[in-house]
Amino acid sequence: MTGFGKASLQLPTKKITVEVKSLNSKGLDLNTRMPSVYRENELTLRNLLAQKLERGKVDFSLFVEVTGEETSSKINAPIVKAYISQMKEILPNADETELMKMAVRMPDALKTEREEIDENEWKQIQEVIDEAIENMLSFRVSEGASLEKEFTLRIENIRNFMNQALALDPERIANIKERLQTAIDELKVNVDTNRFEQELIYYLEKLDITEEKVRLTNHLDYFLQTLQGNEANGRKLGFITQEMGREINTMGSKSNHAEMQKLVVMMKDELEKIKEQVLNVL
Repeated sequence: MTGFGKASLQLPTKKITVEVKSLNSKGLDLNTRMPSVYRENELTLRNLLAQKLERGKVDFSLFVEVTGEETSSKINAPIVKAYISQMKEILPNADETELMKMAVRMPDALKTEREEIDENEWKQIQEVIDEAIENMLSFRVSEGASLEKEFTLRIENIRNFMNQALALDPERIANIKERLQTAIDELKVNVDTNRFEQELIYYLEKLDITEEKVRLTNHLDYFLQTLQGNEANGRKLGFITQEMGREINTMGSKSNHAEMQKLVVMMKDELEKIKEQVLNVL
């Protein structure tokens, strides 16, 4: 969701610059800054930004730089004259120029006339706003393409680590059987072979990671499938990573094998990198 877009317009007496910035956020957090003369169009502008950008902590700024002789502030002549008259009563020998300098600094010495929006001017500004938004969306698309490559790489890394862990499964099972048999032999008691085999099967079933492997594989495939969709799917990808994490954690708790546990840690590391980047997905 991070992005930046900028566009500008030169009018006869002013320069308009529009900037749109976005950071990650669970929803839409919109902040707008614009001159008061354009405030009556703020609601329409907010609706446009919400429709186009959907999510993110968005900062919208519209700057006006006056480049001509036009100004909305004028000297409030009656007030300034009244100030000068009062100061003359206090300082009858004071210089007129100095009195004028002091008077224009007094409250209400300047008056700002409320400007009305020029509809033709606003139409041009709207075009600049649309351009800035499109530039930001292009930024997001470019970043999204990079993220897609990153996600695909991380998903395949998890899949490879999982397959490496499964390749160690026969060795793990053999070690468990050997360890249990050694423990029985050290007891030096007669054991019902059939009962021992039944208990061993039950014990090994509790440590079996086949179901976790199947579910994790499905989650990996579903993540890539969702990634190819056209709709906004950032939240869905976040939910899928949570499910992937559960399967990886269960696999780690069942592994009971040093090398397999190392591979589980590597899977967790790849998953955390995915989770960090998923926050950037719309």
